[in-house]
Amino acid sequence: MEELQEALKEKGLITSSLPEKGRCLFTTREFSPGEVIISENPYVCVPNKNKESPQSKCEWCFSSTSLKKCSACHVVWYCSSKCQRSDWKLHSVECNILSKVDKGRLKSLTPSIRLMVKLCMRRKLENEKIFPTFATENYKHVEALVSHMSDVDEEQLLLYAQMANLVNLILQWPDSQINIKEITEFFSKLACNAHTICDGELRPLGTGLYPVISIINHSCLPNSVLVFEGRQAVVRAMQNIQKGTEVLISYVDIAGSTLTRQKALKEQYYFSCVCSRCVKLGQSDDIKESAILEGYKCKDSKCDGFLLRGDDNKGFICQQCGLLRDKEEIAKITKEVKSISEKASMSLSCGHNTEAIVAYKMIEEFQLKLYHPCSINLMRTRETLLKILMELQDWKEALSYCRLTIPAYERAYPTSHPLVGLQYYMCGKFEWLLGETEAAVRSLTKAWDILRVTHGTKTPFMMELVAKLDEAHSEASYMLHSQNEG
Repeated sequence: MEELQEALKEKGLITSSLPEKGRCLFTTREFSPGEVIISENPYVCVPNKNKESPQSKCEWCFSSTSLKKCSACHVVWYCSSKCQRSDWKLHSVECNILSKVDKGRLKSLTPSIRLMVKLCMRRKLENEKIFPTFATENYKHVEALVSHMSDVDEEQLLLYAQMANLVNLILQWPDSQINIKEITEFFSKLACNAHTICDGELRPLGTGLYPVISIINHSCLPNSVLVFEGRQAVVRAMQNIQKGTEVLISYVDIAGSTLTRQKALKEQYYFSCVCSRCVKLGQSDDIKESAILEGYKCKDSKCDGFLLRGDDNKGFICQQCGLLRDKEEIAKITKEVKSISEKASMSLSCGHNTEAIVAYKMIEEFQLKLYHPCSINLMRTRETLLKILMELQDWKEALSYCRLTIPAYERAYPTSHPLVGLQYYMCGKFEWLLGETEAAVRSLTKAWDILRVTHGTKTPFMMELVAKLDEAHSEASYMLHSQNEG
C-alpha cells in the first residue's frame, strides 16, 4: 500500500484509517469547486440493460450505436474496432470461456455474474504477468475492500454461494485456481463497493469496480461528487475543500428524511451515518425538515405549517396553527393513492401511456391535498408524469411539470447537486424547443453554473450544453436587436 500512498501524494491526497470508519481519503492541499480530486479507470466493468436503457451497449465505451456482436462468443458487443482492440487483452480470455458455455446457461449470465467472471480472469492474468499492474491499479486494492460478510443475512449468503457456483461452472478452472468461498465473499464486496456507471445526464449504463475511489466514505452533505466520463470515474470538489479535510461523496439518494437515508445506508452498506445532517436526528430542525419532505400538510390551505402526530393518537397537529388533521381522513386518501398507484404502474409497464397519465394525475391531485408542495412523494409522481410526457413528445406539458419539480429539487438537494443542474438543463431544452428563448437562456445558465462544477467543462455533454446556451444567447440578442430596430 506504500506505492498507493506515493501515487496519491502526487495528487494531494492521503489515505488514513479511523476506528469508527475504517479507511478514509484526506486532502493534503486545498481543492477548489469543480477541481478533479481523483479519477480512476475501472478494474473491471460491464454494460447493463435496464428499463431506462434496454438496448445493448458497447463493452468498452457503453455506446449503443453502430454495434456489432463478437463473432466468437456472441455475448459481447462493440461499436468499433478501436473499442474491440482496447478491450481485447481481457476479452480474448473471456471470449474463449463464454464460447464454451451452453446456450441455456448463457441466459443466467447477468451483469453481476459477468463482472465476477471478469474479476477472476483479471486476477489470473495479473498473477501470470500477462496483465500489467500499477500503484493505483492492481488486485491488492480489490482484496482490501470490505465485504461485511458478518452482516449479510443467510438468504443473501445462499444467493451469493449459488452465484459463485455458477461462476465456477462458467470458468471451468481446476480446483487449485478457484475458491468458491472466496468468490462468495467477493459478491458481497461487489454489493458494497461497485458503482453504477452513468452518462452525463446520470442515466445508468453499466457497473464498474473502482477500488481506490471505493476508499472514499459517505456523507449526506458531501463535499465532492462522483460522475463518469465514459468508463472513467471522476471525483470533483463541489465546494472549497481545505487541506486536511476528508473527501466525502454520497452513496445513496440524499433527498428524504434522516430516517429514510439511514435505512437505505443500513440495508445496502451496513453502517449508520454520523454526518453533520444525520447527527441532528430528533432535533427540531430535523423533525421539521422530515415532516415537510415526507409528512403531511395542514388542512388549512392558507397555512404552510407542518404536522406532527398528536399525543392522543387521534391525528396530526399543525405546529403553526394548531389545527388537527384526522388520521382516518389521511388513511382514506393514502388508501386511495395506493389503489390508483397499482393501476398506474400496471398501465405504465404495459406501455399504455395515455391511461398511465390519467392515473398519475389522479395520484397527483390526491397528493396535493395530503402533502407539502416540496414533498418527495409528490416530486416522484411528477417525475413519472414528466417521463411519460416526454415519451409522448408533449413538450409543452412536459415543461410545466419540469418547472414544478425544480423547487422540490432545490429543497431536497444541496444547491450544487448535479440533479438540480440537470433539471434546469432539461427545463432549458424544453423552453428552447418551444420558442421561449429568454427563459431558455436563464435555465441553461443556471444549469451551466452548477454542472461546470460537477461535470467539468470539457466533456461532450458539457460542450453540448455550452453550444445550446450560446445558440440561445445569440437568438435572444437577435430578437432584442430586432425589437429595438422596430
